[in-house]
Amino acid sequence: MCIALLSTSHPSYALVLASNRDEFISRPTAPATWWNPSHPHVLGGRDLQRSVRGTWLGITRQGRLACLTNLRESSTSAAPVSGLQSRGAIALSYLTVPADSRETPAEAAERIVGTTGVQDVGGFSLLFGQVRRPGSEGRREPLGVLSNRTPDARGVVWIAEGEGEVHGLSNAHFGDGSWPKVASGEQLLREVLEDNVRTRGPKGELVERLFELLSIDTLPKREAGQEWDSVVLQLRKSIFIPRLSQNGADVKADEIAAARSKEAVSSSDGAGEVDGVYATHQQTVILVDMQGHVTFVEKTLYTGKEHGGDSVRTFEFDIEGW
Repeated sequence: MCIALLSTSHPSYALVLASNRDEFISRPTAPATWWNPSHPHVLGGRDLQRSVRGTWLGITRQGRLACLTNLRESSTSAAPVSGLQSRGAIALSYLTVPADSRETPAEAAERIVGTTGVQDVGGFSLLFGQVRRPGSEGRREPLGVLSNRTPDARGVVWIAEGEGEVHGLSNAHFGDGSWPKVASGEQLLREVLEDNVRTRGPKGELVERLFELLSIDTLPKREAGQEWDSVVLQLRKSIFIPRLSQNGADVKADEIAAARSKEAVSSSDGAGEVDGVYATHQQTVILVDMQGHVTFVEKTLYTGKEHGGDSVRTFEFDIEGW
């Protein structure tokens, strides 16, 4: 049950983003790197389960940002539970335009919804946009949120346009206030940023505090005789997901669902499903300062089926044309 938390409230940073990717730990995944030679301007990890090699989170040297969370629609929804297209390909289509492209986020929304199409894709929400230098009075180029239910570009929700904004996105549609992990994540992010501003803490300290936030485990302990569906429903309450298995057995892909609710998580695009142990797999912090300098830090918690010893990758670069 992934989560992305973002803010424009820190005076030293145009954008702060902290994200957990929750996944089956055996799902083939490439860690964050520059995508040489095909798209050397794109930085991010890649999902190797499907041939399209999609991504859940990436940023380009030009400041284009995409962050994906998966949904699983109920069987009663008009939207498909899974689709022919990979969800990760939606993020890919935004990030991999030519480096010199002048396409605006609004134009990208028109293309993604109108041309690429989202109706034959399984449930997803996509945060996307181009991070640029704030203008007068702290106004920013907004970031968009669209989903497989977005009927056309007019249905895109635009956020992060001004100073002081804090938003959370998880495995419900944007704006759903029923998920405790999102509400608590937003509040905790506010507190971390306010404390960093008050103490004038260095960047490294802020990065560490953000990873601490992403590692908060409030998943209730399983009670004797508690039904598995009830256990899975509790995932809404915890920012960090520890290793999960059902009575010592591997978790099935279809069981990672929000327990008979209208929406549920799906970690698969319907092709080559993986089962096994489910957990927070990657954690990422992205800071974009007011000079357009990007700090991208990714922690990979598992390699294959084993704990990876918190493998850390750090990238720094300046956004072109800032």
